[in-house]
Amino acid sequence: MVEYMPFIWIGFAVIMAVCEAFTSQLVSIWFVLGAVCAAVTCIFTDSIPIQSAVFLIVALLALILTRPLVNKLKSKKSVVNTNADRLIGKIGTVISDIKDTHTSGQVKVEGEVWSARSDLAPIPKGSKIRVLNIEGVKLIVESED
Repeated sequence: MVEYMPFIWIGFAVIMAVCEAFTSQLVSIWFVLGAVCAAVTCIFTDSIPIQSAVFLIVALLALILTRPLVNKLKSKKSVVNTNADRLIGKIGTVISDIKDTHTSGQVKVEGEVWSARSDLAPIPKGSKIRVLNIEGVKLIVESED
């Protein structure tokens, strides 16, 4: 059995690499690294417990060292800008009263009519507003007066 251990470790590494290829997240790449290192260990020792220990230590270290980096890369949201983003910072006019923070009125910005709400409501009809943000299909505005 000992003479076949390098092939067993390499076979395990290949199986884990194939499993990794079929997943969209990093699931078994650490086992691939551990199995390759265990296969290299076969050159120096015939002890299966030592090879297994190398496998476990390398896989665990790879997991511990790379997991924060993977989580950081995964957590970055891809922001898709739309042409509506051009309205942020623009000045417009209230055409329908914004009565309170829970109800929306209507504003006209660059010739387009939008639903709008304000965290600093009320804003009466005819007031000038500045667009602060866009949430869904509503502009978040503040009074310019």
